[in-house]
Amino acid sequence: MSNSSSIRNFLLLALADTRQLQPLHFCLLLGISLAALLGNGLIISAVACGHHLHMPMFFFLLNLALSDLGCVCTTVPKAMHNSLWDTRNISYSGCAAQLFFFMFFIGAEFYLLTIMCYDRYVSICKPLHYGTLLGSRACAHMAAAAWASAFLSALMHTANTFSLPMCHGNALGQFFCEIPQILKLSCSKSYLRELGLLGGSVCLALGCFVFIVFSYVQIFRVALKIPSEQGRQKVFSTCLPHLAVVSLFISTGIFANLKSSSISSPSLDLALSFLYSVVPPALNPLIYSLRNQELKAEVRRLMTGCFH
Repeated sequence: MSNSSSIRNFLLLALADTRQLQPLHFCLLLGISLAALLGNGLIISAVACGHHLHMPMFFFLLNLALSDLGCVCTTVPKAMHNSLWDTRNISYSGCAAQLFFFMFFIGAEFYLLTIMCYDRYVSICKPLHYGTLLGSRACAHMAAAAWASAFLSALMHTANTFSLPMCHGNALGQFFCEIPQILKLSCSKSYLRELGLLGGSVCLALGCFVFIVFSYVQIFRVALKIPSEQGRQKVFSTCLPHLAVVSLFISTGIFANLKSSSISSPSLDLALSFLYSVVPPALNPLIYSLRNQELKAEVRRLMTGCFH
């Protein structure tokens, strides 16, 4: 029996059972992380350098790219290190830091996705009020609220989780530090307090999801009334991928954290966490941003300038 004060390190879940497969997982994670870094880095550079892109939609895309980079840089490097060096260790303080930053960036990403949905709703359903509802000051306030809310939520979850006594070993059934896996090590009934916080977060997430669905119902109703087929196609081509990835992000995140222990398995937990923590940050630049003609033109201009 040991408590949290005597735990110096945690053991993360290995991505592969055999040593021969670990280099393959390392290469996979390296490819995903490089794709995320390149895609999000190009978005940040293009929006920052392109003065004609200083609009609400691109401002939120820049913030989303920052949160995507944060998500990837929080979980993937340690998993790559463990795969390459055939180890599972992460220090106690490193685990706490990883949990905090993961909760911070994943929370900010979800709030930003909700704000981006609101931006699309106003631009399509209330175009005459766009300048009033989404002025520069309003956009700055919404982005600041998203980051501040994510910071406070991450701080509360991290402080509460690591204040619990742990007496069920130090092995985590996940490739990064995650709240449900850490709660399994607790031997105190005070873990119910953290479950209450998680429940509140899930309710907030469901509220945001309901808002997103309601907004898209209104968007599609307006889009179907657009006489131009090209105009309708533009609305659907940008909205449907966004809605699909948001649905994947929410459903896998909620299922991974609230599923019954009877259907839990290391391979299922690993697959679900990979879907909501690694895949969306890598796909977001392609789905949300690089489909935009103005942004693609700015990215080409930047890349052309770099090679000349």
